[in-house]
Amino acid sequence: MNWALQFEQWHAMMTAGEDLSFFQEFFVKFYQAFVLNDRWLQYLEGVGKTLLTTAMALAIGVVLGVLVAMVRTAHDQQRPGRRKNPVLGLTNAICKIYVTVIRGTPMMVQLLIMGLVIFKSSRNFTAVGALTLGINSGAYVAEIIRGGLMALDPGQAEAGRSLGLGYVDTMRFIVIPQAFKAILPSLGNEFIILLKDTSLITVIGGKELVHAAQGIYGRTYEAMYPLIGVAIIYLVLVLIFSWLQGKLERRLRQSDRR
Repeated sequence: MNWALQFEQWHAMMTAGEDLSFFQEFFVKFYQAFVLNDRWLQYLEGVGKTLLTTAMALAIGVVLGVLVAMVRTAHDQQRPGRRKNPVLGLTNAICKIYVTVIRGTPMMVQLLIMGLVIFKSSRNFTAVGALTLGINSGAYVAEIIRGGLMALDPGQAEAGRSLGLGYVDTMRFIVIPQAFKAILPSLGNEFIILLKDTSLITVIGGKELVHAAQGIYGRTYEAMYPLIGVAIIYLVLVLIFSWLQGKLERRLRQSDRR
């Protein structure tokens, strides 16, 4: 069957006001939302932009989160009775302000400030969106990592220092690898939230899945099918990453038993 010819026939009947069966109406709207003019390629491009934005934001968030968590943990674990490090105290205060402000304001407002105020002259809206998402994620990642580090036995760090390792090497080779297993579920959840939050960068002109859907229903005047299609794509991506996260967690548990 020539699907394009069938679409033109039923679409003409719909335009003329003739009654169509449920299947015929579904076919016409589905075809113009996903097949006509190779519109499925726009969704595919949107998936690529979404994954790229997520990867960029994740890299920024992890780097910021690790740095902030290490600073705050080092400050909180200073031995009582000793003179406090003033530089560490100032850095910790800055990190606390960063975490408080980012976690205390909506993501949408942060995107609008970055896109329409700070980087208003930039036309690379996707990069601005990725940067904003990364800065936002960094605050949450920092608290996740800090919680994992503070939950570990302080004797682990003391053992590293007794072996002659500095603070950074102790955290890198002893503390963080152990904390990673405990915080992996929370980090995985943060990654999934970050993936879904990429849909918000459309408000500043970022091009991702929702932007692709908006472009299509702006031409077809039928929003339901493009938006449901985007929702299904996001759901599939989340299910895939959730499965990968679960597989990684099982592998780490198996390595602990050996």
